[in-house]
Amino acid sequence: MSSVPKTNRPIQIAIWGTALVLLILAIYAIRSITHERVDVVTATVTYQDVGKSLSTTGKVEPFDTFQVFAPRDSRVEDVFVDVGEKVQPGQLLLKLDDKDAISNLANAQSSLQAAALTASNILQGGTQEERNTFSSDLEKAKLQRQQDAADLTARQKLLQQGAASPAEVAEAQHRVQIDDANIADIQERRTKRYGEADATHAAAAVAAARAGVAAAQSSFNTADIRSKIAGTVYSLPVARYDYVKAGVDLVYVADLTHMRVTAYFDEPDIGNLAVGQPVDITWEAKPGLTWHGHISQVPTTVIDYQQRFVGECLITVDEGGGTLIPDANVNIAVTTAQHRHVLAIPHQALVHDSAGSFFVYRIVHDRLVRTSVQIGLVNVDSVEIKSGLSDGDVVATHATTNNRALTDGLAVTPAP
Repeated sequence: MSSVPKTNRPIQIAIWGTALVLLILAIYAIRSITHERVDVVTATVTYQDVGKSLSTTGKVEPFDTFQVFAPRDSRVEDVFVDVGEKVQPGQLLLKLDDKDAISNLANAQSSLQAAALTASNILQGGTQEERNTFSSDLEKAKLQRQQDAADLTARQKLLQQGAASPAEVAEAQHRVQIDDANIADIQERRTKRYGEADATHAAAAVAAARAGVAAAQSSFNTADIRSKIAGTVYSLPVARYDYVKAGVDLVYVADLTHMRVTAYFDEPDIGNLAVGQPVDITWEAKPGLTWHGHISQVPTTVIDYQQRFVGECLITVDEGGGTLIPDANVNIAVTTAQHRHVLAIPHQALVHDSAGSFFVYRIVHDRLVRTSVQIGLVNVDSVEIKSGLSDGDVVATHATTNNRALTDGLAVTPAP
């Protein structure tokens, strides 16, 4: 039997060793090529400002406004302003038909004069004619007594001389007594013709008549509609010669440079509101524009508003309003908290387990590493990171393949 030369054995061993190494390298290369790697969207941990806000809707209204409604059924005699016109206090805006108001005022003044005259007559004991008659009767009665008293004196002297009888003196004395009674009766009728009840009734009639004059005067004054404030006419729904019913809108004037918003926040959000919190205001009629303001009054009660339990919050528009117009329906975003220059990640990158612990998947050497974090302020976009991550760390937010769960140790490829 032949044998292999000893000089070929080392060569064979070297060949087999080389083949084995190549085989291992090939297997590793194949596994590296075929091993599953998941594409993930990533985010870098950076310092940024994180805020928390509440959103709702509201209605724009002027701070200072002057609204006029028709005080009665009437006709618009004239209109002196146009919509958009700036006016001053006291400036005439409209004029209503005042014919009935003039007539009513004249009648009311006449009634007051009559009531006042009646009250005066009662206090003085009667009309001027009646007082003149009383004075004349009293003078006549006094003159008659004077004559009868002189006749009595004369008869008393004649009685002493024996020229008159006691009966004649007694007759003269009786006439004087009648005169005194007549004078007393005239004086009593003049001073006590009316009682206390008559005076009270007359005073009440005067008060009622004065109230009637005030009402008629007020109605007359409303015929001329004058502005009580400096501002802009922003609504004028009537025209000259229009017939208007009592209570309908006539004109609206407001200072459009000072506006506010009444916003409606759901009851659970009211406790997060505070005076001074900054507010962003947007209006769909002016896309791309944002007005800034602040809360000037927090809700003081809860009301039922459009099938919602809400609190009314007053917001001052800091820029004065600009192109905002009264009664515009706007969107409100109130910043209730603001942390500046803090580490933050996108909200999508935050994960929590059944125990309520928060963590993220940090990317280290193209693999996911579960990393526990402590969080601070959270909003719909960002999460403040208090501990667990550093500036510049890269975290995964989600896989590009739908429904592909991220797990610790998963090999990944960061996607654009």
